[in-house]
Amino acid sequence: MSELAEKPSTAGQRLSAPESFGVSTLEPGLRPPTQPPGRQVSFRVQMLDDTQEVFQISQRSPGKVLFDLVCVHLNLTEGDYFGLEYQDHRKMMVWLDLLKPTLKQIRRPKNTILRLVVKFFPPDHTQLMEELTRYLFALQIKRDLACGRLICNDTSAALMVSHIIQSEIGDFDETQSWQHLLHNKYLPDQDAIRDLIIDCHRKHVGQTPAESDYQLLEIARRLEMYGVRLHPAKDREGTKLSLAVAHTGVLVFQGYTKINAFNWSKIRKLSFKRKRFLIKLRSDPGQNSHHDTLEFAMASRDCCKIFWKICVEYHAFFRLFEEPKPKPKPIIFTRGSSFRFSGRTQKQVFDHLKDSELKRVPFERKHSKILSNSSVTPQSTSWRSHEPKENIASALLADQLDSVRLGQEVKSTGSEDVAPPTNGFHDNTVGSGSAQQNHASQQLLNPASQTFSSADSPQERPHIVVNGLETAIAGVLGQNPEGQQLSPLTSPLLTEAGYIRNDDEEEARRKKFPTDKAYFIAKELLTTERTYLKDLQVITESFQKAAEKEEAFPDSVRTLISSHYDPVYRFHLGFLKETDQRLAQWEGRSNAHIKGDYQRIGDVLLKNIQGLRTLTAHLQKHPECLVELERAVRTSRKVESLCRDFEQQRVCYLPLYIFLLRPLHRLLHYKLILERLCKHYPPTHEDFRDSRAALAEISEMVLQLQGIMVKMENFQKLLELKKDLTSIDNLVVPGREFIRLGCLSKLSGKGLQQRMFFLFSDCLMYTSRGTTASNQFKVHGQLPLYGMSIRDGEDEWGVPHSFTLLGPRQSVVVAASCGTEMERWVEDIRMAIDLAEQSSVSNTELLSTSPQDKKLLEDAGAELESGEELSGSRSSLERQSHRGNTTVHVCWHRNTSVSMVDFSVAVENQLSGNLLRKFKNSNGWQKLWVVFTNFSLFFYKSHQDEYPLASLPLLGYSVTVPAESENIHKDYVFKLHFKSHVYYFRSESEYTFERWMEVIRSTTCSTSRSPLSSRKDLYG
Repeated sequence: MSELAEKPSTAGQRLSAPESFGVSTLEPGLRPPTQPPGRQVSFRVQMLDDTQEVFQISQRSPGKVLFDLVCVHLNLTEGDYFGLEYQDHRKMMVWLDLLKPTLKQIRRPKNTILRLVVKFFPPDHTQLMEELTRYLFALQIKRDLACGRLICNDTSAALMVSHIIQSEIGDFDETQSWQHLLHNKYLPDQDAIRDLIIDCHRKHVGQTPAESDYQLLEIARRLEMYGVRLHPAKDREGTKLSLAVAHTGVLVFQGYTKINAFNWSKIRKLSFKRKRFLIKLRSDPGQNSHHDTLEFAMASRDCCKIFWKICVEYHAFFRLFEEPKPKPKPIIFTRGSSFRFSGRTQKQVFDHLKDSELKRVPFERKHSKILSNSSVTPQSTSWRSHEPKENIASALLADQLDSVRLGQEVKSTGSEDVAPPTNGFHDNTVGSGSAQQNHASQQLLNPASQTFSSADSPQERPHIVVNGLETAIAGVLGQNPEGQQLSPLTSPLLTEAGYIRNDDEEEARRKKFPTDKAYFIAKELLTTERTYLKDLQVITESFQKAAEKEEAFPDSVRTLISSHYDPVYRFHLGFLKETDQRLAQWEGRSNAHIKGDYQRIGDVLLKNIQGLRTLTAHLQKHPECLVELERAVRTSRKVESLCRDFEQQRVCYLPLYIFLLRPLHRLLHYKLILERLCKHYPPTHEDFRDSRAALAEISEMVLQLQGIMVKMENFQKLLELKKDLTSIDNLVVPGREFIRLGCLSKLSGKGLQQRMFFLFSDCLMYTSRGTTASNQFKVHGQLPLYGMSIRDGEDEWGVPHSFTLLGPRQSVVVAASCGTEMERWVEDIRMAIDLAEQSSVSNTELLSTSPQDKKLLEDAGAELESGEELSGSRSSLERQSHRGNTTVHVCWHRNTSVSMVDFSVAVENQLSGNLLRKFKNSNGWQKLWVVFTNFSLFFYKSHQDEYPLASLPLLGYSVTVPAESENIHKDYVFKLHFKSHVYYFRSESEYTFERWMEVIRSTTCSTSRSPLSSRKDLYG
């Protein structure tokens, strides 16, 4: 009995994966694959049940390591039938190559979601040995039906949907079945055959989920479009066709009708040449030889190659006895592709399962409301048919016991997530109901990088990796309580003058509020929505008023901005009001909470995200607004002066162009909030369905706008850096991507001198801080990355943490402040060198500085069509008087560096809410409204303030919990410190505390990476 009561450990727990209500991992299954040394990179994978998990692998690991981690997480023995696909930079869906390094295939893992999907469809589902595998296949069929890929007649469609419903809600109940069909869409035209689905569902009484999966696959495998992925093509006459590959061979479709099939036994060779896909058949004595080759024209060479690869893999998986061996590398000439199938063939999978003992792997069906999570496979399945009845009965009993344990785990995790706050505080600002509700909204919105987790359970907290490190640097710069000279970055608000000690007042004012984690997630939504609306007002009100006063400002640009930002602002006004009202009801300031009807937020999110989809056309125009504004700035001195002066206003607390991209960034925030909400809710929660539907809607929007977002973020960053540099006029060049900036010491005849380095995808610039009023950095040189190499310099020069950059024209010796900084720079420079060497020609024109008469090439990107204007000889706002806390200046003072990955994380890590702040030598706590964005904390008296009173750059700081010796006898306190500067912040609850800690850690420090085994690992 003790063994039965023991809680099983899951593979996900052992890998520190976030807890998921999707496919569980209750058995050890496979062991995690070994990984080569190097920094860890996070990849997000969407499973077939729509949950998402984060996996960390070494930057040098091949795709197989990531795929094996996914299989280990799922306890998936028959993982060979599956694959990971993603959208590459060409907007094409491609398969992850298991042999190539993952990071070379996915250059921007932060902005890419890989999807686990079925790759190889066997002709008979009884060939699938495990129930878990059949369940995943059933999820794939369900997805193909919903997206219209699996075409069939109404009868087959209704029958398949009825089996899906049976597996999800169990036996037929007229009301329940009807409501379930109303809230879930299984077919594009589901309403037309709803009655037929209901009639079919009536006939499945007593059918278990496993039996439903079996019947679903039985119907699906007989359909002509089963497992078919169409690839558009044309024949010699130009007729539009589609090609597909199956276990039998290559198929030809016209529309959705199969018109031809070429069996593997008849195919002699498959190849492609440019856009032409060639099928060479074995010669038939009764036909002429010129008929042996069939030619199809596809959209591009890339399309041909993608289809050719999947054909090669299908042939190898279903036809070969074992994995093909790699071709020997040619000594001189290479001819043809080196691509080959990697993994076990179907025969090897069969042999492996025959030789090994099959273990029953209990798992949870995410969408199923039936208690039995792992039932016995239908006895018609071939691999079960030989088992004695006693064994089947004992297995069923074991399954029932596992199901009871699993049900208890779900209940416990669903109801006891957050402990009641013992030290909460709330904002009692006098005003309307929405203003008083500020305390309900001081929670967090972390569009926090790649976490789905909350702070309540360590299992729900996947680590965020920025450049492979996991250390904590966060912090505050400001007043020095010891009396030393203040840092040039010190904020005036962080001094003792005017300090308010109101700790006792806050303690007396505390109230008892809801403690469910969903409530705090909803508060995060509200607080960050307030900040977002204020940011929109900077564009829709403040900037437009300033533009109206300037006659030289083009009317077309003013109209463009107004027409595409004002509708978004008006929409979010309503969204904020509705969210505010829901939180007030949730907190019990009305009688609605008695019935419990308003203790949820998913319905509000679903309604408003569906409304937000109607604004997609406006969101797609926002990059154009940025482009046109930059063009106007460069063509008119008055417009340039207008924008420069506007950025000096206190209401514009961030660079102007960042505000223009805020609506696109906000989509990421909604997505991450919903991911945490769906992680928190059990599938049976009344708010789960709405939250899941809202997550699907917003995920589709993010995927649609992702390419625009990435491109514009890089463009905005280049323009921002241009304002910090002088003696360089061609920073914004087509194809250039920003990678890292920071301080390094350059070895010269005068010794080591501090220099600011800027790493791009094609060159490395080094600068020194100028003596101008704006403290811009003067460019001293540019090192092209093409042909560059790196060598360890510590032994050669005797300088700690040094390395030598060997270029074709110039060599430079530099030293980092510490070993960790050196690793970051070396790894990023090596990656940039690899990118530069992929280009066929070295770009020597980059070596010239300040070419006044040179115009840059047109940008080939679809979103930046006016390349000449965007990369002209004079960037906007170049004579702006810089603030002292720009990222470049903070890095200079703190002797640190940041990468584009860090900036991407900072975009998502935006958090707002009330915090109590205390200085090192003071006794009282001061309540402030705090906004965390762009590597800084911005302080307000309340959320209603128009502009921040002060800002606090966080780069270089550490965030920790106060030690016992510091005598901070309060709950939920975190400490920010840098050298002698120490500040304490207190949050209202455990969840709020963990969220602030999480976002500060993930943004202010390049998280710690696993140590390298030797220096050869760094330079080899």
